Amino acid sequence: PGHRDFIKNMITGTSQADCVILVCPAGTGEFEAGISKNGQTREHALLAYTLGVKQLIVGVNKMDTSEPPYSEPRFEEIKKEVSLYIKKIGYNPATVPFVPISGWCGDNMLEPSPNMPWYKGWSIERKGTTFEGKTLLQALDVMEPPTRPTDKPLRLPLQDVYKIGGIGTVPVGRVETGIIKPGMVVTFAPAHITTEVKSVEMHHE
Repeated sequence: PGHRDFIKNMITGTSQADCVILVCPAGTGEFEAGISKNGQTREHALLAYTLGVKQLIVGVNKMDTSEPPYSEPRFEEIKKEVSLYIKKIGYNPATVPFVPISGWCGDNMLEPSPNMPWYKGWSIERKGTTFEGKTLLQALDVMEPPTRPTDKPLRLPLQDVYKIGGIGTVPVGRVETGIIKPGMVVTFAPAHITTEVKSVEMHHE
């Protein structure tokens, strides 16, 4: 959250996501702005749930800028407020890891941070199983990959069409069911135009 102009980008990305990290700033006044009635934290959380992303992680960011820095009471205050709000939307806070982080300083991103000795880690329960960890990366690792219906016929809703120099027109979207690979013959609806898949590109790959 932070830039209202970019909500459309957030919707595009979230509509194709399996899991969401809601980033809340710990800085004085920043969190309050985000969680206020028309705040971005609320808007993003609600959009994520509405778009069907049922797995959520909350990263309480900028812990290095809280008053005092790396403040446990500040983290607990934010955790309580956000838990209340996401519960109203439809998430179950017991399944949501809350991680105090600093993206700038790297705290609790990949390795447990020495700056927050009070933080004993997150613990969530899912289907009777308890998962525990300390870092944001560990929280991502315990998210459940959804089952992909690869046995069904191919369905790929188009999100956009790019024109790339030297390659030509490239349709963009996410495979919802089935599989796609070079050499396959596919049909575009509703125009009923049939063509062959020349190549499959991923972002920067």
